[in-house]
Amino acid sequence: MSARTIQLKHPRRLFIGGEWVAPSTEETFEVLDCSTEEVVATVAKASSADMQRAVAAAREAFDTGPWPRLSPQERAAYLERFAQRLEERNDDFARVWSTETGIVYKVAQPRIGLFISGAFRQYAAMASTFAFEEEHRAVTGNQAYRVFEPVGVVAEIIPWNGPAGLMAYKTAPALLAGCTVVVKSPPEAPCSAYMFAEICEEIGLPPGVINVVTADRDVSEELVRHPGVDKITFTGSTAAGRRIASIAGDRVARVTLELGGKSPAIVLDDYDIETAARTLGESYFGYNTGQICHSLTRVIVPRDKHDLMVQALSDVAGKIVLGDPFEVETTSGPLASARQRDTVDRFVAKGVAEGALLATGGRRPPHIKRGFFFEPTVFGNVDNRSAIAQEEIFGPVLSVIPVNDEADAIRVANDTPFGLNAAVFTNDRERAMRAARQLRSGTVGHNGPRTDFSIGFGGFKQSGIGREGGIEGLVAFMESKTIVMA
Repeated sequence: MSARTIQLKHPRRLFIGGEWVAPSTEETFEVLDCSTEEVVATVAKASSADMQRAVAAAREAFDTGPWPRLSPQERAAYLERFAQRLEERNDDFARVWSTETGIVYKVAQPRIGLFISGAFRQYAAMASTFAFEEEHRAVTGNQAYRVFEPVGVVAEIIPWNGPAGLMAYKTAPALLAGCTVVVKSPPEAPCSAYMFAEICEEIGLPPGVINVVTADRDVSEELVRHPGVDKITFTGSTAAGRRIASIAGDRVARVTLELGGKSPAIVLDDYDIETAARTLGESYFGYNTGQICHSLTRVIVPRDKHDLMVQALSDVAGKIVLGDPFEVETTSGPLASARQRDTVDRFVAKGVAEGALLATGGRRPPHIKRGFFFEPTVFGNVDNRSAIAQEEIFGPVLSVIPVNDEADAIRVANDTPFGLNAAVFTNDRERAMRAARQLRSGTVGHNGPRTDFSIGFGGFKQSGIGREGGIEGLVAFMESKTIVMA
């Protein structure tokens, strides 16, 4: 076992119906430290029978339990207690995130609280500001009301790259809405979900309101198919999202899908190339090694500045310190798994085969013998129709794409099946706003990567359906009902 073994109270059990229950089989998942490839935790593997039990517990808690019948203010009190415990355990969550996925600890430690405790506090506050009941006057003159009621039992399918934060932005609004939840945590990174379950027990959340299991894809699909599940909220790949949407559509289940991205960063002709390169390279290579769905991976520049940008990004990549995420000097950690490292390897080979210029990186670092590391990589002269420009790589690979002018830049930026995030680099704020309004993207940042879940997050096109965070993230877990009085 690694010296950084993750301490969980009940790793070989499942949290169902407010209790830590024994799984139906003795099968387990081994969780690896992605820096050392050593086992740091072993957790129970949920079977079909376990998933059925979790849905039944959530169903009973919704249909007959107190949770949906509490007032929003009463539910918010639980959210506040949840937030307090999350804040107290902030460091535990940060360390687990670094160990499981490779994000540098000094980046994870201050950032994770913005997501997990911040989400619970934001939605607790909405109990007093959101209009759960509105009075109207019908066109006939009758008194009428619009009320918001919980959608029901929610299945949360959590990704491995940022499990705690994404779980928080699904769970907090679902709880405030009055829903009950089955959390399906990822086998590669299940420990945050276990810690969430521990907090549920500590704060006395009513039985069955949150249930936590870890399962493979086949059992996850059963969860999506289950008639007792009213809504699925999923973050992950577009391919998996298509599958979930088709299954949910067959029984008209509600879905929120936050899927892949191939996000553009447009650097206009009035902006300093080296400044843009530092902003893009340091944030991209240094934040979870590019394992972020909204990463700005396509750098679109005027043709006459292409070579300068390639060189500037290569210089930034050359200064990145790969290593153990917990070491102070490290600025970029490993990828989360051998499978993800191999995926990045294959895409680099595709890029070379398609004729792009491999300016730097493109290999496993020869001086690091253990862990799932990959060098920061920059491609130049990338054709926007190539695989490395069109497909999500989820690793430390940037593509520089030359264009003729601003109109061409916007055309190329939109020439993708995705539309999750984007950025416009210019010293002219009005020009930035004009360009942003032309981009088919759920978020656009000015002079850097700037997303904000507290306002709302989600994508256009194949980057998903619906929004998480903000008021839209709450409404997504409710049904609107009109009541017209006699």
